[in-house]
Amino acid sequence: MPENDGAERLQKVMAAAGVGSRRACETLIIRGKVTVDGRLAQLGDRANPATSVIMVNGERIVSDTTMVYLAMNKPRDVISTMADEKGRTAISDFLGRVEQRVYHVGRLDQDSEGLLLLTNDGTLAHKLTHPSYGVQKTYLCEVAGPLPRAVGRRLLSGVELEDGPVTVDAFKLVDTLGKTAQIEITLHEGRKHIVRRLMDEVGHPVSRLIRTSIGPIKLGDLRSGRTRRLNAGEIAALFAAVED
Repeated sequence: MPENDGAERLQKVMAAAGVGSRRACETLIIRGKVTVDGRLAQLGDRANPATSVIMVNGERIVSDTTMVYLAMNKPRDVISTMADEKGRTAISDFLGRVEQRVYHVGRLDQDSEGLLLLTNDGTLAHKLTHPSYGVQKTYLCEVAGPLPRAVGRRLLSGVELEDGPVTVDAFKLVDTLGKTAQIEITLHEGRKHIVRRLMDEVGHPVSRLIRTSIGPIKLGDLRSGRTRRLNAGEIAALFAAVED
């Protein structure tokens, strides 16, 4: 490779990405555990940290240190945009120390809460939101109860909405609390207000909606309004979820 193409010694790129020490990275290369752009790597190879696709033990690593991958627990009444022309609280108000410009992956309406992914990786963001990749999202909802068993069966068999049919991938009744019920819905649809419209159609409107996962990434115990950086394993799992 030409010296001015941004390429560096592979073990240096791997070490900067947090794989391990340069010596440990050399060992991984020698043992045949590393590929670069689909080719088995050899000691002495070079890679461009901004463009090369580097896999270690079958998992992609992020070698470009300018890339940002965040999870956020969006509070209720926050707008899913980086800036709001009406001056309402937006996602950017919670990103004080993030210098890079990031995109939000998917949306949550103003009244909804929970997991958002934020990244400056436009290619990955597009794949995570495109319906052809079928990335599942799970929501915890409070709905009007009591909830007959037929509701779950109907959601799983398909509900006709004004813009076409929708079938949920999974449904679970979590709890019943007087005149409300907690349910968990998983689907790969990304249409606007899809969960609320589904539950309206089956006669059990949503009073609270929390997204708890996007693909392999879980909301977990991340506090409302907080963000955290995804770890290397989570990032690798996201890339694996949208492999062509």
